[in-house]
Amino acid sequence: MDKISLFDKKLLQEAAVSDEQLNSFISRRLVGEPVAKIIGKKGFWKDDFIVSKDVLDPRPDSETLIEAVMEKFPDKNQTLRILDLGTGSGCLLLSLLGEYKNATGVGIDISEKALTIAKKNKGDKAAEFIRRDMRQDLSDLGQFDIMISNPPYISSNEIQTLERDVKDYDPLLALDGGADGLDFYRALAKQHLAPALFIEIGKNQETQIIPLFEQQGWHFVQSWKDLGGITRVLEFKN
Repeated sequence: MDKISLFDKKLLQEAAVSDEQLNSFISRRLVGEPVAKIIGKKGFWKDDFIVSKDVLDPRPDSETLIEAVMEKFPDKNQTLRILDLGTGSGCLLLSLLGEYKNATGVGIDISEKALTIAKKNKGDKAAEFIRRDMRQDLSDLGQFDIMISNPPYISSNEIQTLERDVKDYDPLLALDGGADGLDFYRALAKQHLAPALFIEIGKNQETQIIPLFEQQGWHFVQSWKDLGGITRVLEFKN
């Protein structure tokens, strides 16, 4: 990268407290570090979320999951209980709790450092963040109304082909989905902790993921495309 966009420069200027810091920010951006990682926050849905090298930067494509849940649960006064598997920064769960004021949520992640960020983002939301591995039995958490997840879904051998700002600055834990990218979906399919499940997926993964979940007793309901026209979210019911 030999230059930065005017938009990126504007964000860096707004965050810098001195010319010296701005120059440092620009130097970091020129070697590929994402703006969000430099300034420590990223806008998602209706809020800014704290981010760090320990969490995946929230992506606009992931807002598709928020839209899907809100379409299927239009009553914002419902007392929903929501489980977020692989919560990262907490952006998905906390955005939903911001819409459903009477809802409560639990976010789990295997990374203690990610959970530290999620807890910082919590604010006054009725969320609890717990260190757990989604590949293990989670039945002790009880039953929920909705499960959501944006799990790692990049195949291991594709990691090094990703854009530099992703492969060098997002945590590998949040990217690597195993040899075929589906390891975490196999685990998710066994977690029958809610009657409704909404998951984010990678490009063209629906043809593999839908039968994988159906084999575990889930019923495919609907898919949603992101702004780029790519199938991004799948809904299943128990």
